[in-house]
Amino acid sequence: MPAGPAEDEGEAPGRAAKRRVPRKATAKSLENAALWYLTRFGTSAANLERVLARRVERSARHHGTGREEGMAIIARLIARYRRSGLLDDRAYAIARAGTLNWRGKPVKAITLALRAKGVMSEDIDEALLALEDQGADPDMGAAARYARRRLGPFRAAPEREEHRQRDLAALARAGFGYSVARRIIEAESPADVEAGDGTGGTRNVGT
Repeated sequence: MPAGPAEDEGEAPGRAAKRRVPRKATAKSLENAALWYLTRFGTSAANLERVLARRVERSARHHGTGREEGMAIIARLIARYRRSGLLDDRAYAIARAGTLNWRGKPVKAITLALRAKGVMSEDIDEALLALEDQGADPDMGAAARYARRRLGPFRAAPEREEHRQRDLAALARAGFGYSVARRIIEAESPADVEAGDGTGGTRNVGT
């Protein structure tokens, strides 16, 4: 079995094992962990709470620290970050929805992803409205970007008919409705998909 990174650097095995000992969950260590996470990742309040709660659980198991006390510290941190604007679920939802849509995710998948992060329904609704306000059908734009993986009009012309059903199925598995999938797969050319010609309104999906 290949050696791990610590052994590759010539460190003693004991040092690598020692690093895996979880930190004791204190007010200071939990705040440091929270700020470290927030500087690196966009997140929701519920997701940050889960991240910190895992630290509390590991500390309780290893050091015998109190779970209730740890969760109370987390609750105070979350409340303070919300008041200061450091945590803003609506802003996070809008930004995350835009990123996922640009990556080719349909509205249904975006909704599920935001729910999984603990975002409330009203904030999800606002995020989806923000997508619609960009002027293009969010699902059509996402499907067009997804299709660039060589589906439909992005295939070589001789292959299109042979792979039509497979391409429709690929879009369906990705969460797109049949009408959206059909409009993308039956577009005459990539230019039609990207400019909206012949696809019923995919204009400016690449912006």
